[in-house]
Amino acid sequence: MSKGNMPNTSSTEKQGARGKKQEKSEICPLCKGLGYVRADVPVGHPDFGKLVPCTCHLAEVAQRRTDSLRVLSDLDTLERMTFATFIPESPGLSPDKQANLRWAYEEARDFAQNPNGWLVLKGGFGCGKTHLAAAIANDCIGRGQPVLFITVPDLLDHLRAAFAPSSASGYDARFEEVRTAPVLILDDLGTESSTPWAQEKLFQVFNYRYNAQMPTVITTNHELEEIPLRLRSRLVDPDLARIVSITAPDYRRAGVAQDQSDLSSLSLHAHQTFETFEPRKGELPKAEEENLKQAVSYARAFAENPEGWLILTGTYGCGKTHLAAAIANYNAAQGRPALFVVVPDLLDHLRATFNPQSAVTFDQRFEEVRRIPLLILDDLGTESATPWAREKLYQIFDYRYNARLPTVITTATPIEELDPRLATRMLDVSLCTPFAILVPAYRGTLSQKKASRQRRSRP
Repeated sequence: MSKGNMPNTSSTEKQGARGKKQEKSEICPLCKGLGYVRADVPVGHPDFGKLVPCTCHLAEVAQRRTDSLRVLSDLDTLERMTFATFIPESPGLSPDKQANLRWAYEEARDFAQNPNGWLVLKGGFGCGKTHLAAAIANDCIGRGQPVLFITVPDLLDHLRAAFAPSSASGYDARFEEVRTAPVLILDDLGTESSTPWAQEKLFQVFNYRYNAQMPTVITTNHELEEIPLRLRSRLVDPDLARIVSITAPDYRRAGVAQDQSDLSSLSLHAHQTFETFEPRKGELPKAEEENLKQAVSYARAFAENPEGWLILTGTYGCGKTHLAAAIANYNAAQGRPALFVVVPDLLDHLRATFNPQSAVTFDQRFEEVRRIPLLILDDLGTESATPWAREKLYQIFDYRYNARLPTVITTATPIEELDPRLATRMLDVSLCTPFAILVPAYRGTLSQKKASRQRRSRP
Protein backbone atom coordinates (compact mmCIF):
# COMPACT_ATOMS: atom_id res chain seq x y z
CA MET A 1 0.00 0.00 0.00
CA SER A 2 1.39 3.33 -0.98
CA LYS A 3 1.83 6.11 1.38
CA GLY A 4 -0.76 8.07 -0.48
CA ASN A 5 -3.34 5.27 -0.10
CA MET A 6 -2.81 4.78 3.67
CA PRO A 7 -5.85 5.83 5.79
CA ASN A 8 -5.60 9.17 7.47
CA THR A 9 -5.84 8.11 11.15
CA SER A 10 -4.23 11.10 12.70
CA SER A 11 -7.43 13.14 12.89
CA THR A 12 -9.47 10.15 14.15
CA GLU A 13 -6.90 9.33 16.78
CA LYS A 14 -6.78 12.94 17.85
CA GLN A 15 -10.57 13.06 18.19
CA GLY A 16 -10.53 9.80 20.16
CA ALA A 17 -7.78 11.14 22.37
CA ARG A 18 -9.71 14.32 22.94
CA GLY A 19 -12.83 12.28 23.78
CA LYS A 20 -10.90 10.18 26.23
CA LYS A 21 -9.32 13.26 27.71
CA GLN A 22 -12.73 14.89 28.04
CA GLU A 23 -14.18 11.75 29.63
CA LYS A 24 -11.25 11.57 32.00
CA SER A 25 -11.67 15.19 32.99
CA GLU A 26 -15.22 14.45 34.22
CA ILE A 27 -13.88 12.06 36.86
CA CYS A 28 -13.20 13.90 40.11
CA PRO A 29 -9.46 13.91 40.77
CA LEU A 30 -10.08 13.78 44.53
CA CYS A 31 -12.29 10.71 44.80
CA LYS A 32 -11.56 9.13 41.37
CA GLY A 33 -15.26 8.89 40.75
CA LEU A 34 -16.03 6.96 43.94
CA GLY A 35 -17.82 9.88 45.56
CA TYR A 36 -16.03 9.57 48.92
CA VAL A 37 -12.67 10.59 50.38
CA ARG A 38 -11.09 10.10 53.78
CA ALA A 39 -11.80 12.90 56.22
CA ASP A 40 -8.92 15.36 56.56
CA VAL A 41 -8.98 15.60 60.34
CA PRO A 42 -6.31 15.16 63.03
CA VAL A 43 -5.78 11.91 64.90
CA GLY A 44 -8.23 11.62 67.78
CA HIS A 45 -11.10 13.36 65.99
CA PRO A 46 -14.32 11.27 65.93
CA ASP A 47 -14.20 11.25 62.11
CA PHE A 48 -10.53 10.28 61.77
CA GLY A 49 -10.10 7.53 59.19
CA LYS A 50 -13.73 7.67 58.04
CA LEU A 51 -14.94 8.12 54.50
CA VAL A 52 -16.86 11.34 53.91
CA PRO A 53 -18.68 12.53 50.79
CA CYS A 54 -16.48 14.28 48.23
CA THR A 55 -17.44 17.79 47.19
CA CYS A 56 -18.52 16.47 43.80
CA HIS A 57 -21.02 14.22 45.52
CA LEU A 58 -22.32 16.51 48.27
CA ALA A 59 -25.52 17.78 46.63
CA GLU A 60 -26.75 14.30 45.84
CA VAL A 61 -25.84 12.98 49.29
CA ALA A 62 -27.46 15.98 51.01
CA GLN A 63 -30.74 15.44 49.18
CA ARG A 64 -30.74 11.73 49.98
CA ARG A 65 -30.03 12.47 53.64
CA THR A 66 -32.79 15.08 53.83
CA ASP A 67 -35.28 12.64 52.30
CA SER A 68 -34.19 9.84 54.63
CA LEU A 69 -34.44 12.02 57.75
CA ARG A 70 -37.88 13.21 56.72
CA VAL A 71 -39.08 9.62 56.34
CA LEU A 72 -37.63 8.73 59.75
CA SER A 73 -39.17 11.81 61.38
CA ASP A 74 -42.81 11.94 62.43
CA LEU A 75 -43.35 15.51 61.29
CA ASP A 76 -46.20 14.89 58.85
CA THR A 77 -48.54 14.57 61.83
CA LEU A 78 -47.02 17.66 63.48
CA GLU A 79 -47.16 20.12 60.58
CA ARG A 80 -49.69 22.23 62.49
CA MET A 81 -47.21 22.76 65.33
CA THR A 82 -45.46 25.95 64.29
CA PHE A 83 -44.41 29.14 66.03
CA ALA A 84 -47.41 30.85 64.42
CA THR A 85 -49.86 28.47 66.09
CA PHE A 86 -48.21 28.59 69.52
CA ILE A 87 -50.00 30.93 71.97
CA PRO A 88 -47.75 31.89 74.90
CA GLU A 89 -50.18 34.46 76.33
CA SER A 90 -53.06 32.06 76.91
CA PRO A 91 -55.87 33.92 78.74
CA GLY A 92 -56.23 31.02 81.18
CA LEU A 93 -52.69 31.42 82.54
CA SER A 94 -51.54 33.59 85.41
CA PRO A 95 -49.14 36.44 84.45
CA ASP A 96 -46.07 34.62 85.77
CA LYS A 97 -46.87 31.52 83.71
CA GLN A 98 -47.52 33.63 80.62
CA ALA A 99 -44.11 35.24 81.08
CA ASN A 100 -42.51 31.82 81.54
CA LEU A 101 -44.15 30.44 78.39
CA ARG A 102 -43.17 33.55 76.43
CA TRP A 103 -39.54 33.02 77.51
CA ALA A 104 -39.65 29.37 76.37
CA TYR A 105 -41.16 30.48 73.05
CA GLU A 106 -38.40 33.06 72.49
CA GLU A 107 -35.66 30.56 73.36
CA ALA A 108 -37.08 28.00 70.92
CA ARG A 109 -37.49 30.56 68.13
CA ASP A 110 -33.93 31.83 68.62
CA PHE A 111 -32.63 28.26 68.38
CA ALA A 112 -34.63 27.61 65.20
CA GLN A 113 -33.21 30.73 63.53
CA ASN A 114 -29.67 29.84 64.57
CA PRO A 115 -29.32 26.15 65.50
CA ASN A 116 -26.35 26.14 67.83
CA GLY A 117 -25.57 24.16 70.98
CA TRP A 118 -28.22 22.21 72.88
CA LEU A 119 -31.68 23.29 74.00
CA VAL A 120 -33.36 21.30 76.80
CA LEU A 121 -37.11 21.87 77.23
CA LYS A 122 -38.48 20.38 80.46
CA GLY A 123 -41.94 20.56 81.97
CA GLY A 124 -45.10 18.62 82.79
CA PHE A 125 -47.42 16.84 80.41
CA GLY A 126 -49.12 19.15 77.91
CA CYS A 127 -47.16 22.28 78.83
CA GLY A 128 -46.13 22.96 75.21
CA LYS A 129 -42.60 21.59 74.98
CA THR A 130 -43.36 19.15 72.14
CA HIS A 131 -45.12 21.92 70.21
CA LEU A 132 -42.05 24.13 70.51
CA ALA A 133 -39.70 21.29 69.53
CA ALA A 134 -41.85 20.49 66.47
CA ALA A 135 -41.99 24.20 65.61
CA ILE A 136 -38.17 24.26 65.58
CA ALA A 137 -38.15 21.25 63.24
CA ASN A 138 -40.78 22.72 60.91
CA ASP A 139 -38.95 26.05 60.81
CA CYS A 140 -35.65 24.33 59.91
CA ILE A 141 -37.31 22.30 57.16
CA GLY A 142 -38.91 25.44 55.79
CA ARG A 143 -35.43 26.91 55.35
CA GLY A 144 -34.04 23.72 53.77
CA GLN A 145 -32.16 22.66 56.90
CA PRO A 146 -32.09 18.83 57.33
CA VAL A 147 -33.52 17.84 60.70
CA LEU A 148 -34.49 14.64 62.48
CA PHE A 149 -37.44 14.88 64.89
CA ILE A 150 -38.25 11.68 66.76
CA THR A 151 -39.50 10.53 70.16
CA VAL A 152 -36.89 8.61 72.12
CA PRO A 153 -38.91 5.33 72.33
CA ASP A 154 -39.48 5.46 68.54
CA LEU A 155 -35.78 6.10 67.96
CA LEU A 156 -34.84 2.98 69.92
CA ASP A 157 -37.49 0.96 68.07
CA HIS A 158 -36.04 2.09 64.72
CA LEU A 159 -32.56 1.05 65.84
CA ARG A 160 -33.81 -2.37 66.97
CA ALA A 161 -35.68 -2.84 63.68
CA ALA A 162 -32.45 -2.29 61.76
CA PHE A 163 -31.25 -5.71 62.97
CA ALA A 164 -34.06 -7.45 61.06
CA PRO A 165 -32.92 -9.21 57.82
CA SER A 166 -35.69 -7.44 55.92
CA SER A 167 -34.56 -3.98 57.04
CA ALA A 168 -33.93 -1.56 54.15
CA SER A 169 -30.85 -0.21 55.95
CA GLY A 170 -28.42 -1.86 58.31
CA TYR A 171 -28.00 -0.94 61.96
CA ASP A 172 -24.68 0.88 61.43
CA ALA A 173 -26.12 3.05 58.67
CA ARG A 174 -29.24 3.84 60.69
CA PHE A 175 -27.28 4.64 63.85
CA GLU A 176 -24.87 6.89 61.93
CA GLU A 177 -27.83 8.65 60.34
CA VAL A 178 -29.23 9.49 63.79
CA ARG A 179 -26.12 10.60 65.60
CA THR A 180 -24.83 12.74 62.71
CA ALA A 181 -28.15 14.42 61.84
CA PRO A 182 -27.42 18.13 61.20
CA VAL A 183 -30.14 19.02 63.73
CA LEU A 184 -31.45 16.30 66.06
CA ILE A 185 -34.64 16.75 68.10
CA LEU A 186 -35.34 14.04 70.69
CA ASP A 187 -38.82 14.25 72.19
CA ASP A 188 -39.89 12.69 75.51
CA LEU A 189 -36.56 11.63 76.96
CA GLY A 190 -37.25 9.45 79.99
CA THR A 191 -40.30 7.65 78.59
CA GLU A 192 -38.20 4.90 77.01
CA SER A 193 -37.73 1.46 78.50
CA SER A 194 -34.58 1.88 80.57
CA THR A 195 -32.71 -1.27 79.52
CA PRO A 196 -28.89 -1.34 79.55
CA TRP A 197 -28.90 -1.52 75.73
CA ALA A 198 -31.20 1.51 75.42
CA GLN A 199 -29.11 3.55 77.85
CA GLU A 200 -25.93 2.58 76.01
CA LYS A 201 -27.30 3.66 72.62
CA LEU A 202 -28.58 6.95 74.00
CA PHE A 203 -25.25 7.66 75.65
CA GLN A 204 -23.44 6.99 72.36
CA VAL A 205 -25.72 9.45 70.55
CA PHE A 206 -25.42 12.05 73.33
CA ASN A 207 -21.68 11.67 73.67
CA TYR A 208 -20.97 11.93 69.95
CA ARG A 209 -23.08 15.06 69.53
CA TYR A 210 -21.70 16.54 72.75
CA ASN A 211 -18.09 16.13 71.58
CA ALA A 212 -18.90 17.42 68.10
CA GLN A 213 -21.11 20.20 69.57
CA MET A 214 -23.88 19.43 67.11
CA PRO A 215 -27.25 21.25 67.39
CA THR A 216 -29.61 19.17 69.52
CA VAL A 217 -33.02 19.73 71.14
CA ILE A 218 -34.27 17.48 73.94
CA THR A 219 -37.65 17.53 75.66
CA THR A 220 -38.46 15.72 78.90
CA ASN A 221 -41.11 15.72 81.64
CA HIS A 222 -38.57 14.43 84.15
CA GLU A 223 -36.45 16.40 86.55
CA LEU A 224 -32.81 16.40 85.51
CA GLU A 225 -31.90 14.55 88.71
CA GLU A 226 -33.99 11.59 87.49
CA ILE A 227 -32.07 11.23 84.23
CA PRO A 228 -29.13 8.77 84.27
CA LEU A 229 -25.91 10.49 85.26
CA ARG A 230 -24.04 9.81 82.01
CA LEU A 231 -26.77 11.52 80.01
CA ARG A 232 -27.40 14.26 82.57
CA SER A 233 -23.76 15.32 82.61
CA ARG A 234 -24.10 16.26 78.94
CA LEU A 235 -27.40 18.06 79.41
CA VAL A 236 -26.28 20.37 82.20
CA ASP A 237 -23.04 21.67 80.67
CA PRO A 238 -23.64 25.46 80.73
CA ASP A 239 -21.10 26.00 77.95
CA LEU A 240 -23.21 23.98 75.52
CA ALA A 241 -26.78 23.56 76.80
CA ARG A 242 -29.60 25.96 77.63
CA ILE A 243 -32.19 24.53 80.02
CA VAL A 244 -35.71 25.95 79.80
CA SER A 245 -38.15 24.84 82.53
CA ILE A 246 -41.78 25.38 81.48
CA THR A 247 -44.14 25.83 84.42
CA ALA A 248 -47.40 26.08 82.48
CA PRO A 249 -50.04 23.43 83.27
CA ASP A 250 -51.53 20.98 80.76
CA TYR A 251 -53.31 23.11 78.13
CA ARG A 252 -55.45 20.10 77.17
CA ARG A 253 -57.34 20.33 80.48
CA ALA A 254 -59.39 23.21 79.12
CA GLY A 255 -62.39 22.38 81.28
CA VAL A 256 -60.41 22.68 84.51
CA ALA A 257 -59.23 25.94 86.06
CA GLN A 258 -55.60 26.24 85.03
CA ASP A 259 -54.20 26.41 88.52
CA GLN A 260 -56.85 24.15 90.06
CA SER A 261 -56.38 20.44 89.49
CA ASP A 262 -59.43 18.25 89.01
CA LEU A 263 -57.87 16.13 91.76
CA SER A 264 -58.34 18.93 94.22
CA SER A 265 -61.31 19.02 96.59
CA LEU A 266 -60.53 22.60 97.61
CA SER A 267 -63.83 23.84 96.15
CA LEU A 268 -65.55 21.94 98.99
CA HIS A 269 -63.48 23.93 101.49
CA ALA A 270 -63.80 27.38 99.90
CA HIS A 271 -65.38 28.70 103.11
CA GLN A 272 -62.44 27.56 105.25
CA THR A 273 -60.14 30.56 105.38
CA PHE A 274 -58.10 32.21 108.09
CA GLU A 275 -60.84 34.82 108.46
CA THR A 276 -63.51 32.19 109.16
CA PHE A 277 -61.40 30.14 111.58
CA GLU A 278 -62.92 30.14 115.07
CA PRO A 279 -60.25 30.87 117.74
CA ARG A 280 -62.63 29.51 120.40
CA LYS A 281 -61.84 32.28 122.88
CA GLY A 282 -63.58 31.82 126.20
CA GLU A 283 -64.46 28.22 125.34
CA LEU A 284 -61.05 26.61 125.94
CA PRO A 285 -58.72 26.59 128.92
CA LYS A 286 -55.95 29.16 128.60
CA ALA A 287 -53.25 26.62 127.60
CA GLU A 288 -55.41 25.08 124.85
CA GLU A 289 -56.48 28.51 123.62
CA GLU A 290 -52.82 29.50 123.33
CA ASN A 291 -52.00 26.25 121.54
CA LEU A 292 -54.71 26.90 118.95
CA LYS A 293 -53.53 30.48 118.51
CA GLN A 294 -50.02 29.21 117.87
CA ALA A 295 -51.32 26.70 115.31
CA VAL A 296 -53.01 29.54 113.41
CA SER A 297 -49.78 31.54 113.53
CA TYR A 298 -47.75 28.64 112.09
CA ALA A 299 -50.33 28.08 109.34
CA ARG A 300 -50.46 31.78 108.40
CA ALA A 301 -46.68 32.02 108.22
CA PHE A 302 -46.52 28.94 106.01
CA ALA A 303 -49.28 30.25 103.72
CA GLU A 304 -47.47 33.54 103.20
CA ASN A 305 -44.11 31.88 102.57
CA PRO A 306 -44.49 28.17 101.69
CA GLU A 307 -41.19 26.49 102.53
CA GLY A 308 -40.47 23.03 103.85
CA TRP A 309 -43.21 20.84 105.32
CA LEU A 310 -45.89 21.67 107.89
CA ILE A 311 -47.33 18.68 109.75
CA LEU A 312 -50.57 19.32 111.68
CA THR A 313 -51.61 16.56 114.08
CA GLY A 314 -54.56 16.36 116.43
CA THR A 315 -57.86 14.70 117.08
CA TYR A 316 -60.71 14.79 114.57
CA GLY A 317 -62.45 18.16 114.51
CA CYS A 318 -59.64 20.10 116.19
CA GLY A 319 -59.26 22.48 113.23
CA LYS A 320 -56.29 21.02 111.34
CA THR A 321 -58.24 20.49 108.09
CA HIS A 322 -59.63 24.04 108.29
CA LEU A 323 -56.10 25.45 108.67
CA ALA A 324 -54.75 23.27 105.84
CA ALA A 325 -57.58 24.43 103.56
CA ALA A 326 -56.96 28.04 104.61
CA ILE A 327 -53.32 27.68 103.47
CA ALA A 328 -54.49 26.31 100.11
CA ASN A 329 -57.17 29.01 99.68
CA TYR A 330 -54.69 31.76 100.52
CA ASN A 331 -52.22 30.53 97.88
CA ALA A 332 -54.95 30.02 95.28
CA ALA A 333 -56.02 33.63 95.84
CA GLN A 334 -52.43 34.70 95.17
CA GLY A 335 -52.46 32.83 91.84
CA ARG A 336 -50.13 30.10 93.12
CA PRO A 337 -51.09 26.50 92.29
CA ALA A 338 -52.00 24.34 95.28
CA LEU A 339 -53.43 20.84 95.36
CA PHE A 340 -55.66 19.99 98.35
CA VAL A 341 -56.65 16.34 98.46
CA VAL A 342 -57.74 13.79 101.07
CA VAL A 343 -55.29 10.88 101.04
CA PRO A 344 -57.86 8.07 100.45
CA ASP A 345 -59.34 10.13 97.57
CA LEU A 346 -55.86 10.62 96.09
CA LEU A 347 -55.24 6.88 96.01
CA ASP A 348 -58.67 6.34 94.42
CA HIS A 349 -57.78 8.85 91.70
CA LEU A 350 -54.51 7.02 91.04
CA ARG A 351 -56.27 3.64 90.84
CA ALA A 352 -58.88 5.08 88.46
CA THR A 353 -56.21 5.80 85.85
CA PHE A 354 -55.87 2.04 85.23
CA ASN A 355 -59.38 2.04 83.78
CA PRO A 356 -59.17 1.84 79.94
CA GLN A 357 -61.71 4.69 79.75
CA SER A 358 -59.54 7.01 81.87
CA ALA A 359 -58.79 10.34 80.18
CA VAL A 360 -55.39 10.52 81.89
CA THR A 361 -52.62 7.98 82.37
CA PHE A 362 -51.25 6.90 85.71
CA ASP A 363 -47.92 8.58 84.96
CA GLN A 364 -49.62 11.90 84.22
CA ARG A 365 -51.67 11.79 87.40
CA PHE A 366 -48.79 10.64 89.57
CA GLU A 367 -46.40 13.27 88.19
CA GLU A 368 -49.02 15.97 88.75
CA VAL A 369 -49.25 15.08 92.44
CA ARG A 370 -45.62 14.73 93.30
CA ARG A 371 -44.48 17.83 91.36
CA ILE A 372 -47.23 20.32 92.30
CA PRO A 373 -45.60 23.45 93.81
CA LEU A 374 -47.76 23.16 96.97
CA LEU A 375 -49.33 19.87 98.04
CA ILE A 376 -51.79 19.56 100.95
CA LEU A 377 -52.50 15.96 102.00
CA ASP A 378 -55.45 15.78 104.38
CA ASP A 379 -56.20 12.87 106.72
CA LEU A 380 -53.06 10.81 106.26
CA GLY A 381 -53.51 7.47 108.02
CA THR A 382 -57.15 6.96 107.05
CA GLU A 383 -56.28 5.22 103.77
CA SER A 384 -56.39 1.47 103.26
CA ALA A 385 -52.80 0.47 104.02
CA THR A 386 -52.22 -1.96 101.16
CA PRO A 387 -48.64 -2.54 99.96
CA TRP A 388 -49.47 -0.67 96.73
CA ALA A 389 -50.90 2.33 98.62
CA ARG A 390 -47.90 2.47 100.97
CA GLU A 391 -45.52 2.29 98.01
CA LYS A 392 -47.21 5.13 96.10
CA LEU A 393 -47.35 7.37 99.19
CA TYR A 394 -43.70 6.67 99.91
CA GLN A 395 -42.74 7.60 96.34
CA ILE A 396 -44.61 10.90 96.66
CA PHE A 397 -43.12 11.64 100.08
CA ASP A 398 -39.60 10.68 99.05
CA TYR A 399 -39.65 12.79 95.89
CA ARG A 400 -41.00 15.89 97.62
CA TYR A 401 -38.65 15.37 100.56
CA ASN A 402 -35.57 15.22 98.32
CA ALA A 403 -36.78 18.07 96.11
CA ARG A 404 -37.76 20.07 99.25
CA LEU A 405 -41.14 20.94 97.78
CA PRO A 406 -43.63 22.75 100.08
CA THR A 407 -46.05 20.24 101.60
CA VAL A 408 -48.76 20.32 104.28
CA ILE A 409 -49.92 17.09 105.93
CA THR A 410 -52.73 16.60 108.44
CA THR A 411 -53.21 13.42 110.42
CA ALA A 412 -55.10 12.20 113.48
CA THR A 413 -52.67 9.29 113.76
CA PRO A 414 -49.54 9.83 115.87
CA ILE A 415 -46.59 10.20 113.49
CA GLU A 416 -44.74 7.34 115.20
CA GLU A 417 -47.62 4.98 114.28
CA LEU A 418 -47.52 5.77 110.56
CA ASP A 419 -45.50 3.83 107.99
CA PRO A 420 -41.89 4.18 109.26
CA ARG A 421 -40.73 5.29 105.80
CA LEU A 422 -43.16 8.21 105.91
CA ALA A 423 -42.55 8.96 109.58
CA THR A 424 -38.80 9.37 109.09
CA ARG A 425 -39.45 12.10 106.51
CA MET A 426 -42.06 13.84 108.66
CA LEU A 427 -39.87 13.89 111.77
CA ASP A 428 -36.86 15.48 110.07
CA VAL A 429 -36.91 18.92 111.74
CA SER A 430 -34.38 20.29 109.25
CA LEU A 431 -37.22 20.32 106.70
CA CYS A 432 -40.46 19.67 108.61
CA THR A 433 -42.35 21.55 111.30
CA PRO A 434 -44.60 19.12 113.19
CA PHE A 435 -47.25 20.85 115.28
CA ALA A 436 -49.70 19.07 117.57
CA ILE A 437 -53.07 20.79 118.03
CA LEU A 438 -54.02 19.86 121.60
CA VAL A 439 -57.63 20.99 121.67
CA PRO A 440 -60.79 18.84 121.64
CA ALA A 441 -63.12 18.62 118.66
CA TYR A 442 -64.87 21.86 117.73
CA ARG A 443 -68.65 21.66 117.76
CA GLY A 444 -69.49 25.29 117.15
CA THR A 445 -70.33 28.16 119.51
CA LEU A 446 -73.73 28.60 121.11
CA SER A 447 -74.54 31.54 118.80
CA GLN A 448 -73.59 29.49 115.74
CA LYS A 449 -75.80 26.60 116.83
CA LYS A 450 -78.70 29.04 117.37
CA ALA A 451 -78.18 30.58 113.93
CA SER A 452 -78.08 27.10 112.39
CA ARG A 453 -81.39 26.15 114.06
CA GLN A 454 -82.96 29.39 112.79
CA ARG A 455 -81.84 28.63 109.22
CA ARG A 456 -83.31 25.12 109.38
CA SER A 457 -86.63 26.43 110.76
CA ARG A 458 -87.15 28.90 107.90
CA PRO A 459 -89.82 27.87 105.35
